[in-house]
Amino acid sequence: MEKMQTIEQYKEIIKEGKHIMMFSADWCPDCRVIEPVLPEIEANHSEYTFHYVDRDDFIDLCAELSIFGIPSFVGYSNGEETGRFVSKDRKTKEEIEEFINGLNA
Repeated sequence: MEKMQTIEQYKEIIKEGKHIMMFSADWCPDCRVIEPVLPEIEANHSEYTFHYVDRDDFIDLCAELSIFGIPSFVGYSNGEETGRFVSKDRKTKEEIEEFINGLNA
């Protein structure tokens, strides 16, 4: 999972293709819980490119997108937001998979 470095990179990446942005932070215990399953989730959904967006580095973007809890996920397809799984609650592998599968519906 590639880590976003700049807001410009974020805006450029979402323009084309299918992407899942995972908003997280190094200090977030609920984010650490799902870390072991992320490679499997990525492998199961190879039609998407997954990106890590550090909440602390992109606090203005999080505010703009109304992402006030982490971990949170936002899907994009060719510049359009296709869905979001945004809350402060701990997420399970099954819930993340269900969210991603719903993007294809």
